[in-house]
Amino acid sequence: MPTPRCFIIRHGETEWSLNGRHTGTSDVPLTSNGERRIRATGKALVGDDRLIVPSRLCHIYVSPRHRAQRTLELLSLGCQDRLPWIPSSNDEEANAAAEKKNPSPYSIPLQASTKVQVTEDIREWDYGEYEGLTSPHIRQLRKEKGLSENWDIWRDGCPGGESPDQITARLDNLITNIRTRFHAAALEDKSKSQSSHSQKHSGDILIVAHGHILRAFAMRWIGRGLTSGVSLLLEAGGVGTLSYEHGNIEEPAILLGGAFMVDVVENAAEEKK
Repeated sequence: MPTPRCFIIRHGETEWSLNGRHTGTSDVPLTSNGERRIRATGKALVGDDRLIVPSRLCHIYVSPRHRAQRTLELLSLGCQDRLPWIPSSNDEEANAAAEKKNPSPYSIPLQASTKVQVTEDIREWDYGEYEGLTSPHIRQLRKEKGLSENWDIWRDGCPGGESPDQITARLDNLITNIRTRFHAAALEDKSKSQSSHSQKHSGDILIVAHGHILRAFAMRWIGRGLTSGVSLLLEAGGVGTLSYEHGNIEEPAILLGGAFMVDVVENAAEEKK
């Protein structure tokens, strides 16, 4: 069993992400180009022989913002259960409508039996007074107020919004949740039997959220503070991977590159014989 991973995906392009405007509480929809790019990401990276294997996902966390939820829909993971934001009055009709709206690009439908959880822990940074503003506009505004123009969100936070300490607290809560609920068990299974192909604790986690919060999440994943600055980039629609070195939960790491899950396909083929 491979070492469990945590995939982080930033929502697709919006008009505000194109313009560099800080988008926290505002629920700006994806552009048509943003939707096309997320569909392309799903085709390229989601599949039984690709980076994200739906059957290996044990949990999905998604931001409460519609742009993140729409991004998850467009990835075509084949979630078996009703997505939390879809009305529950008639699950069959809702699922049929969702399938019509987002037809699967795969000849053999993918299946992710995992639960999808909407959580405030991974919502975007609350920018407070800086909501909807670009960084140059923020610096100009600070200058007019007699404040330092050397503003850095990682160090200074946002007036009327969240501080780096508040961001750190809610992300640490989520990371602890992931490790205690899912990754500890998956790593224990791995240590007991390197040859086991059991799906009891598949381990992989998927998070769909936003630019600043996911960059901060990656830093907290490896135990780094935010106040010194975060030299990480994650483009709209971008995908990152986090895991553990030496299969040890005490050695969290950012995975710069990894092999595709070809063994999953081979195992499935063997089971069919």
